[in-house]
Amino acid sequence: MNCDKNSLLLYAVTDRAWLQPGETLLGRVRDAIEGGATFVQLREKDLDPAAFLAEGREIGALCREMGVPFVVDDDVDLALACGADGAHVGQSDLAAGEARKKLGPDKILGVSAQTVEQALAAERAGADYLGVGAVFSTSTKLDACEVPLETLRAICAAVRIPVVAIGGIGAQNVAALAGTGIAGIAVVSALFAAKDTRRAAAELSALARKAVNA
Repeated sequence: MNCDKNSLLLYAVTDRAWLQPGETLLGRVRDAIEGGATFVQLREKDLDPAAFLAEGREIGALCREMGVPFVVDDDVDLALACGADGAHVGQSDLAAGEARKKLGPDKILGVSAQTVEQALAAERAGADYLGVGAVFSTSTKLDACEVPLETLRAICAAVRIPVVAIGGIGAQNVAALAGTGIAGIAVVSALFAAKDTRRAAAELSALARKAVNA
């Protein structure tokens, strides 16, 4: 499945920590997509490989059914094993060039960047899109360094590939990203900690569209 600017408007990053008794991550992801999520990343730090693989196959099948790109965070081998559309790697994970070699030319490769230099290097290495952040303080990644909005704007201006803002984004601050040049927003708790994920996705999708088109 291709990754273009439109598919990155509302990028959902999973977090099973917010599941309530009786809920499944698959159900929450379905709610997010039905509400307006346009892209899904499976991020699981604490699952064993077999469980991660099973979840990846299950959620990947749902995303294919609903026409939404699906990538796996960090683990390129697992992304390939579960048939994901691609993988997303950070600066401390597998180097972008190596990730591209493993994935081949037809899979989606996303790369995290915090500086213009990192962004340009990722683009040269074959990234299809960038995740830039944390643009606001975030509780879901305690070691994340905040990226000033000026740097976000500079990255968007420097590269030809789409840029997604991530980190501490919620309905209350999406508007602050207007005019930066982003293609969309990536959210974790704003979707998966919400009591109504479908409704939260609909609200965030509308706000993201306004910010992107500003």
